[in-house]
Amino acid sequence: MTPPTAPTAAVLGTGRMGSAMAERLAGQGVDVIVYNRTPDRATALAQRIGGSVATTPAEAASRADVIITMVSDDAAVLEMFEGPEGIAAGIRDGAVAVDMSTVLPDTIRAIAPAVHARGAGILDGPVSGSVSSTLAGELTVMVGGDAGDLERARPVLDRLARRVFHLGPLGSGAVMKLAVNTLIFGLNGAVPEGLVLAERNGIDRALAYEVLASSAAGAPMVAYKRANFVEPEATPVAFSLALADKDLRLIRELAEASETSMPQATVNLDTIQAAERSMGQHLDFSMVASHLRQEGRR
Repeated sequence: MTPPTAPTAAVLGTGRMGSAMAERLAGQGVDVIVYNRTPDRATALAQRIGGSVATTPAEAASRADVIITMVSDDAAVLEMFEGPEGIAAGIRDGAVAVDMSTVLPDTIRAIAPAVHARGAGILDGPVSGSVSSTLAGELTVMVGGDAGDLERARPVLDRLARRVFHLGPLGSGAVMKLAVNTLIFGLNGAVPEGLVLAERNGIDRALAYEVLASSAAGAPMVAYKRANFVEPEATPVAFSLALADKDLRLIRELAEASETSMPQATVNLDTIQAAERSMGQHLDFSMVASHLRQEGRR
């Protein structure tokens, strides 16, 4: 079923996922405005997808019905929304801001009053999926916020998502995203151990990975991360060790605030940080496997 006629969408943050979202929306007939703190990146994307460029977050928000932010961390979200050139200063009455970043729930709650004061809505809508699933419109979107705001944003979100879950009040999406990532990082710790164990005992790496992906543990992430694990040096970075470190620290912070025991997440953070120290922060988080290969030979 084709979604209803789309409003104008602004995408702020043109990294891997933000760029894929803008490309997907433009390909679905949405009028897309892009903004990035590095203007050249936004300009190149806009030229490629037939969109337009805003010079500030406020300008982007003033021109759009749905404003998507997809940035690296809590500080970057606050920077996008606050100040005289921020989204909250430019968003128009009736528009909806949707933050899709992976951040703490209190971050979106902190910026909500300024957005509501403009007569606009705000949602947290982080996603689960990859660049390829974004381009295919198969993301899972986890939404917190008012149901009416979600309905106004749906003509855009439905073009990006296979499923949109409304989880509760503002901040609920951020909580659920950190819960989902807890599982992702658990898999990212377990897959390298199983893979390297098989390799060290005489099984071909690619064949071992095929068995893992076909086994009971073969979650979607295991399938779409195949190239990163099997040919790590030849595969582009999709999700850096630095971002995994950041997300695991957010998970730990939320767990501490809610008095939740998470021993496996603690081990996963230690493993990611060990890989960063030995290999650098900007490699893909699947490089935990390469780190284990090095560690095992010492």
